[in-house]
Amino acid sequence: MALVLLASCADRRGGPIPYNVSDFGTPDRPQPLTLAEDYRIAPLDTLTVKVFKMPDLSGDYDVDLTGQISMPLVGNVKAVDLTTAELGRSLKARYGERYLQNPDISVGVKSSTRASITLDGSVGKPGSVPAGAATTLMQAVAQAGGVTEQANPRRVAIFRQINGQRQAAAFDLTAIRRGEAADPRVYAGDIIIVDGSGIKALQKQILNSLPLFSIFRPF
Repeated sequence: MALVLLASCADRRGGPIPYNVSDFGTPDRPQPLTLAEDYRIAPLDTLTVKVFKMPDLSGDYDVDLTGQISMPLVGNVKAVDLTTAELGRSLKARYGERYLQNPDISVGVKSSTRASITLDGSVGKPGSVPAGAATTLMQAVAQAGGVTEQANPRRVAIFRQINGQRQAAAFDLTAIRRGEAADPRVYAGDIIIVDGSGIKALQKQILNSLPLFSIFRPF
């Protein structure tokens, strides 16, 4: 009986991200991915950080949904919307304060989410899928292997950059499958998270702790 009650509680709508959004809004026009100096780092990009003569600090680092990378010794460092040069200077300052004398640090973009749709959480194959001319939420989830047994398809969040600000809306895949709700279009640069018991702690925190006043406003 306890298991049945637990399962029924998990498979339902919830959280502060709004549902039934009639017009989520068109995202900002994606910029072509190049290694130009003006490229701005996006959430879930993978960066390559090289610290001269410090192999323990060098490596590939993922930008999380809050726009930060977690670096040894100095902890979380803001990366989103910075160029690689700006992030390199920030890291140089952080490490130079206490740990290294005149550190030589370079940053590069190993992979970017700006030209694709990123899916994470309780999906079969987390990662990026191509952004077609008219890709919908259901199609994107299907390309990621569908939802897992631990998923709550009634709680699916889309994070999107609109007018230079990060915004979010929630969607109910169960209602979409039944024809009770429209299947929204998704765009390059969107981040889709399917809730569920197997979701990572950071993603769960983001889904559950977004304050109501921040919805459709910068966060």
